[in-house]
Amino acid sequence: MMKSITYSAVLALAAAGLMGCSGMTTQERNTAIGAGVGGVAGSALTGGSALGTVGGAAVGGVIGHEVSKPAR
Repeated sequence: MMKSITYSAVLALAAAGLMGCSGMTTQERNTAIGAGVGGVAGSALTGGSALGTVGGAAVGGVIGHEVSKPAR
């Protein structure tokens, strides 16, 4: 029960944080979204460890940044 409340609170905070992204470029927005998704995935895959969450957020942020990189 407590775990579902924690996940709900984290998702609500993430959604509220993303509402402030209106002035961001597409690349900045995708970096933030990638970090959020990566953090959740890293937490889920490692059983909730802090290292897995931070690692997932870092990897997700890099992927989100690179996916939307402007073509040269």
